[in-house]
Amino acid sequence: MLQRVAVVGAGAAGLCAARHILSRPGTFTPPVVFELSGNVGGTWCYEEQVGTYPNGRPVLSSMYRDLRTNLPKEVMMFPDFPFDPQLSSFLPHQEVQRYLESYCQHFQVRPHIRFNTAVESVTPVSTTTDGEERKVTWAVTSSDSSGHQKTETFDAVFVCSGHYSDPHVPDIPGIQNFKGQVLHSHAYRSAEPFSGRTVLVLGAKASGLDISMELVKAGAKVTLSHRYPPLTVPLPLGIQQSSCVAAVEDDGTIRLQDGSARRADVLMFCTGYNFSYPFLDPAQLGLEVQDHLVSPLYRYMLPPAFPSLFFIGICKIICPFPNFNCQVQFALAVLDGSVRLPPQERMEEEVGREQRLMLEQGVQRRHLLKMDQDQWDYCDALAASAGFPPLLPVVRSLYEEVWRQRRVHPENYRQLSYRLVSATCWELVT
Repeated sequence: MLQRVAVVGAGAAGLCAARHILSRPGTFTPPVVFELSGNVGGTWCYEEQVGTYPNGRPVLSSMYRDLRTNLPKEVMMFPDFPFDPQLSSFLPHQEVQRYLESYCQHFQVRPHIRFNTAVESVTPVSTTTDGEERKVTWAVTSSDSSGHQKTETFDAVFVCSGHYSDPHVPDIPGIQNFKGQVLHSHAYRSAEPFSGRTVLVLGAKASGLDISMELVKAGAKVTLSHRYPPLTVPLPLGIQQSSCVAAVEDDGTIRLQDGSARRADVLMFCTGYNFSYPFLDPAQLGLEVQDHLVSPLYRYMLPPAFPSLFFIGICKIICPFPNFNCQVQFALAVLDGSVRLPPQERMEEEVGREQRLMLEQGVQRRHLLKMDQDQWDYCDALAASAGFPPLLPVVRSLYEEVWRQRRVHPENYRQLSYRLVSATCWELVT
């Protein structure tokens, strides 16, 4: 009996899931991909508008106009679908969007996507077979753009809805007293409107740094406020660093953690995003969904109580497309029976043990899904378990080189271009 799989989202992870499901016609029927917008690409699909659309649905894209990738295309690509070799290594977002559209076309995914369709609920349905074995299917209720609802049954569900659409805004005492503009980077599109203004940017990770550099070039004065020791990377003139914001006083003055005070025209939160799955009931699935953590997930993918539900691309500080590619193939190997999972209790114990170890090593709870250097062993382990080719060593080697360059030359590292020479070697292209 062929298995029927639902895929929630037609961004990079959802397209990857659909591509691999379609490649196994002896095991799976063609997938049904539910996509809220009218396009593929997910977060890579630029939308000038912010807030909500006329139909009341939220604008999900967090892409800003001049964003360029912070990973080279040689590392970023799906292993079975390279970017156009004529392109430079660091790409404007439009090129990544074009790449995903080409990927979708090449693997003939588009006919299986239901655009402008919202997933309202994904609910497990348990039945017991004659042999007393519990079988779980999934009732997926969706609504199209006319509001027409329908519920269908699937054997498995891949959640590929991303985690860059629900802005995380930390609680700052007195924020209502601030006299200027308050926004999250989710609603930032371009730097020109901030020219001549004083902007306090909260958060110094990738988007905070990137947007601060854009703002300064457009003539804004920027204070980069964060909780870390002062960054030692060379920052452009016009960017000052400060400790993090403690409160906003009654007169609108911003008080910092070190006791000093600042005034600003704009407060911009570059403070990341929450995990949000309004179509799921986490408690029913044995899951806890917090701002920055979904747990427990075995192999960072599946709830031990429901091993036919897969969250693809939930980890942070990863090489995204290659990571999705590994996760999807492992998940399909679970479904086709070639990977046998441990019993539920053992999976829960393993997740708990891993998390306790990380917490003992000083990792904060909200950072438990950050992989960073652990991503390579993780992807290798998935490949070994499921019997698909591992990522080439050159991917890790170039990824780590770019991280080094980014720390030394945060403004200029994107001017370099690379070429993969072999499975283990890359070279700089002059």
